[in-house]
Amino acid sequence: MVIKKEGIPEEGEIVQCTVNKILYHAIFVTLDEYSNREAMVHISEIAPGRIRNIRDYVKEGKKLVCVVLRVSLDKKQIDLSLRRVSTTDRIKKIEAVRQEQKAEKILEAVAIKLKIPYEEMLSKYAKPIIENYGSIFACFQDISANGESILEELGFPKEITMTMSEVVKERIKPPEIETRGVLLLTSYSDNGINDIKDSLNSGLEFAKSKHIKASLNYLGAPRYSLQVTAGDYKKGEENLRLVSSTIIDSLKKRNGSAELQKKDK
Repeated sequence: MVIKKEGIPEEGEIVQCTVNKILYHAIFVTLDEYSNREAMVHISEIAPGRIRNIRDYVKEGKKLVCVVLRVSLDKKQIDLSLRRVSTTDRIKKIEAVRQEQKAEKILEAVAIKLKIPYEEMLSKYAKPIIENYGSIFACFQDISANGESILEELGFPKEITMTMSEVVKERIKPPEIETRGVLLLTSYSDNGINDIKDSLNSGLEFAKSKHIKASLNYLGAPRYSLQVTAGDYKKGEENLRLVSSTIIDSLKKRNGSAELQKKDK
C-alpha cells in the first residue's frame, strides 16, 4: 500500500503486516498500513499449542493478519497476536486491503488523466478523503452510489471532482443490498395453481418494467420467497413493497388470499 496512516494502531485493531525478522522466541513485523511502525508477535501468540520451530508457521516476507494486543507508548512497543484472529476477520481484512489497493489505482489513473504528479494527488486529495471517510474505497463507494456531490462537499476543484467521479463510476459498481420477504399465497379457485403462477409472473413483469431486480423461490406451499436488490436498504424496502403488492393484488382478483408474512434484511 502506498498510502500510510500516521500514528499507531489501537488495541483490538486488526492489522496487516509483513514478517521481516524471525527469532527463536518471537517474530518482528512491519505494519503495512502505518508509517515506520514495527511490532512483535511472541511465539505463544503465533498458533495454539506448543511450537517447536517458528519457521514451520512463518517466513520472512510473508503477509500476516494480526490483532493488536498491547501498545506500550513508553517502550514504543506494539504486541500482536496471529492465533487470536478469526477466519472471518482475516478474510475481511484481506478484502479491505485489496479494496484500498484498488482505490489507490483509481487515484493513480486520475492523476495520469489530469497530468498531475501522483504525490500531489495523495497529499492534496487522498488525505482529506481518509480523514473524512476512514478509507479511500469507502468514499469511492459513496461516489458510485450518490454522485460527485460527495467530493464537492470536501471542497475539491471542479476538474478534480468531475474526473475522479468519472473514473470511479467506470471501475466501482454501486453497492447492492438484498431485501427479502416471504409471501403466503393461497387460491380458492379451480384453477389455483395457474392463478398463483400468473400472479407471481405479474410481479416479476412489474419489476422488470420498473427496472427493479427481483427474484422468486418456492419454499413449499403456500410460501414463496421474494428477493429484491437495491442501492440501499430504504430503496430495497420500497421495491419489496411494490413488487409484493402487485402479486398480492393480482391473486386477490383471482379469488385468492395473499400477504407478505415477514421481511428480512
